[in-house]
Amino acid sequence: MTIETHEDHLPADPSTGRRAGMLIDATQGAVNGYCMGTAYYDGTTYREPGVHDDQEGFYVLEGTGTAKVGGGEFRIRPGSAFIAAKGVPHTMKRDPESGPIKVLWSHGAV
Repeated sequence: MTIETHEDHLPADPSTGRRAGMLIDATQGAVNGYCMGTAYYDGTTYREPGVHDDQEGFYVLEGTGTAKVGGGEFRIRPGSAFIAAKGVPHTMKRDPESGPIKVLWSHGAV
């Protein structure tokens, strides 16, 4: 087991050169389904919402846009943090003038 990893170890998307995926999970010793990674949201329209059996937290690293969590919609920018509770649909989209929204996300048991 290794407790360390780096974003450079994640697979790159050849069309964009961006890396996204899982950074921490059971491979690094996380328990109870905890995991953390990065993701890019490049669309200017909302994607199909995610819905999970656990809670998911987000921290915006790059880009600006809008997020929907449940029935709420709000602006996001670097430094924004928010959570989607278990079973609550969530999605986000970037502003047309922004580059992709890069987020650090984590899942944890409830």
